[in-house]
Amino acid sequence: MTNRQVTIGKTDVHTTPLGLGTNAVGGYNLFPNLRDEDGIALVKAGLNHGIQLLDTAFVYGLDHSEELVGQAMADFDRHQVTLATKGAQDFSSGEQVINNDPDFLTQQVDASLKRLNTDYLDIFYIHFPDKQTPKAEAVGALQRLREQGKIRAIGVSNFSLDQVKEANADGYVDVVEDEYSLLHRDHEADLLPYLKDHQISFVPYFPLASGLLTGKYDRDVTFPDDDIRSQMSDFQAPRYGQALDAVAKVRPIADAHDATVAQVVLAWYMQNPLISVVIPGAKRAEQVTANAKALDVTLSTEEYNTIDQAFTPFKHSASGKSLADPD
Repeated sequence: MTNRQVTIGKTDVHTTPLGLGTNAVGGYNLFPNLRDEDGIALVKAGLNHGIQLLDTAFVYGLDHSEELVGQAMADFDRHQVTLATKGAQDFSSGEQVINNDPDFLTQQVDASLKRLNTDYLDIFYIHFPDKQTPKAEAVGALQRLREQGKIRAIGVSNFSLDQVKEANADGYVDVVEDEYSLLHRDHEADLLPYLKDHQISFVPYFPLASGLLTGKYDRDVTFPDDDIRSQMSDFQAPRYGQALDAVAKVRPIADAHDATVAQVVLAWYMQNPLISVVIPGAKRAEQVTANAKALDVTLSTEEYNTIDQAFTPFKHSASGKSLADPD
């Protein structure tokens, strides 16, 4: 297993270019039929197979994912784990409200530290922007927590380019997380160049497009209403068929590397100079173990460009995000 490392922004946080998204670890509000023991097992599988970065959030199971990730980490050296979590959802009124108020974010960090059973977070993201808080003030609260040693890197998630610029007014933003994949490439035009120019890392979520970029689907798939994929534009015609056509062009490259389509797609992200860490999710330990093998796949320049070109039509599609942001 290769031991490649990347640096988050201008910080001293170093981690693997492949992480693990944990929305299916305890995220019972997002996926049906999840079991706690499966979630703990898949986190441990990632850490045992060379993955260092764990990406969780309060809203995954309304604190349950953080608790399970904390339990899974207990058997490992904390300093060998890069722990990222996110907060902004305020349920104090009885329903979800997005809240970036500095006091609320401070409370969120303290609550996450307790649930994760740790005294510091490597990355804390403001999960979504609210409509009223000046973004530089929100980030300023996180900077004070950094100075206290509670967080090591400051992130924002699901922010527009203008909101990222506002949040970074004082140069405190280290990392941005947002949806990006070979099927959702609109950030290549504006956000990613800005991040590169300002030494801000980029972490894409949904990199495998909820499994569509793994090559496991055929043209006749359907999903129950309580499955998150049933709401996604990628699984609707004509995008779905176009995606399958592009995935078919990846298969010969995967075969040449004795790898899966998913492993080759993940390798493409890890070789993309605009991406720092890619965080595919998983529901089972064996999926994480298989994803980790992508760390050993190195694409030639020709192979990288072939994949890039196969998905060029998705650079210009106005698909927006897979899911609507919360109000």
